[in-house]
Amino acid sequence: MTMTTTAALHLDGVHKTYSSRRSGEVTALDDIHLTVGQGEFVSLVGPSGCGKSSLLKIVLGQSRPTRGTVTFGGELPAGRHRLGMVFQQALLLPWRTVRQNLLLSHDLNGAPAGGSDATADAMLTTLGLADFADKYPNELSGGMQQRVGIGRALVHDPQILMMDEPFGALDALTRDQLGMELLDIWERDRKTVLFVTHSVPESVLLSDRVVVMTPRPGRIAEIIDIDIPRPRRLESVNTPEFGEYVLRIRRLLNITTSAH
Repeated sequence: MTMTTTAALHLDGVHKTYSSRRSGEVTALDDIHLTVGQGEFVSLVGPSGCGKSSLLKIVLGQSRPTRGTVTFGGELPAGRHRLGMVFQQALLLPWRTVRQNLLLSHDLNGAPAGGSDATADAMLTTLGLADFADKYPNELSGGMQQRVGIGRALVHDPQILMMDEPFGALDALTRDQLGMELLDIWERDRKTVLFVTHSVPESVLLSDRVVVMTPRPGRIAEIIDIDIPRPRRLESVNTPEFGEYVLRIRRLLNITTSAH
């Protein structure tokens, strides 16, 4: 596992059951044990309904586990946030400019404007959006909107960046491009990343480890170390090692590779 000596996140025996009058009890997660090291890039893959998003909600504090615990490691410097979240849709506010969307959390928390503006300008440069700072979301492509969504999560310097299918709504070319840009940012800053995806090749290309989950109730079938040299580029997908990892994960997920 590519990580420092301190764990950023630890899940110990996390179990989640939902109850409703119509369907009774439904178990989404069962006995999840997972440690994510500081600076590690970990992806979660599994079939729809296996509890990946439920797990993210528990880590975010939006949902409580039925049993088990979630703990965070490392001391946070003053003013730093614990978590940043990127969703499948950018969810930008249409009446705010790109810069204003980046600074949404600063504005909600009453942060001083001057320092926030400098932080936003630096993030816009990192994302290649400096020329679009004063544009509105409807003036941006889908890929550019998602860059803003990523920047909004990163601008307050979170300890852990959580991403729930962040490229799922994009076309294949834009998805590849944003994946490489995300890797560049990760290589530079070494944020801890917990990344949910349905794309097995994407999980292998980006991650230090891939957590393969079972159908509901979601359990961890296997955690696979991805021993492909970094920095990685799209050309990495053409190597035999890459293909072996993809095949191994698809077999765990029972995904057939027959031609259509």
